[in-house]
Amino acid sequence: MTTWLITHPQCLEHDAGTGHPESAARLQAILQALQHATFEYVLREEAPLATTAQLELAHDPTYVRSLLDSVPAEGARHIDPDTRLCPATGEAARRAAGAVCHGVDGVLSGKAQRVFCAVRPPGHHAESDRAMGFCFFNNIAVGAGHAVANYGLQRVAMVDFDVHHGNGTEEISRGRPGFHYFSTHQHPLFPGTGTPGSDNPANIVNVTLADGDGSEAFREAFTQTILPALDALQPELILISAGFDAHRSDPLATLQLDETDFAWATRELVDVAKRHCQGRVVSVLEGGYNTSVVGRCAAAHLEALMM
Repeated sequence: MTTWLITHPQCLEHDAGTGHPESAARLQAILQALQHATFEYVLREEAPLATTAQLELAHDPTYVRSLLDSVPAEGARHIDPDTRLCPATGEAARRAAGAVCHGVDGVLSGKAQRVFCAVRPPGHHAESDRAMGFCFFNNIAVGAGHAVANYGLQRVAMVDFDVHHGNGTEEISRGRPGFHYFSTHQHPLFPGTGTPGSDNPANIVNVTLADGDGSEAFREAFTQTILPALDALQPELILISAGFDAHRSDPLATLQLDETDFAWATRELVDVAKRHCQGRVVSVLEGGYNTSVVGRCAAAHLEALMM
């Protein structure tokens, strides 16, 4: 079985601002942790630039052009108080989305079985026509669009265990053929979306967790709701929004998970993939803002992907 790690040095160049939690240090910590001998046989791949056509599989064409045209030649430009463009942002964001498309190509061509895209900026808050929450392009939704448009898949499952709800992935997925979004997240918490209910279309499954919830509640959400829904879907491909900010030491939320929970969830998703889609999984980094633990979390996640 071949596992890929996809990244690019340009992803370290995006500068969200002094003191910003979404810093290059988090990706540096992950890449350092993944130098361990455990990952000796993981193939390192370079993230390509997502093409305009690929970005438009999830985003409004006017938005794509406007965002890329807004990247400053020098200095910085704020989209909102949390989301800042710098000269390196355009390429970094295109590399992050391109990584997921490359991973999809890898698993659907049989060159890889599982893939982890260690990239930034993250993506799951980016809506079809709006950047927000540190995110510019919705990396996982671009990858799903690539799988649907270029390989004819009809059941692409996007599973998001970041502590924040992926409002952008949900907005892009609502009613869209081939897209299926599953999320566990703390609520209430930014961005304030993601409540379960009958108003959600059939391709959206949200499970909320409360302030202070830990391993038991998280695993129950998976075993009682997420995993049965995935088995019912019988996905042709599983994509993971791998956010590690539900860790008990993360500064932006108050769930009480640790790396063993992320590893467990990953193993469960790999098992679903083995049952339904020849084990094909592509994962992409989302949140995780404690640089002293995010490397351990990513290492546990990648090791589980390798099973």
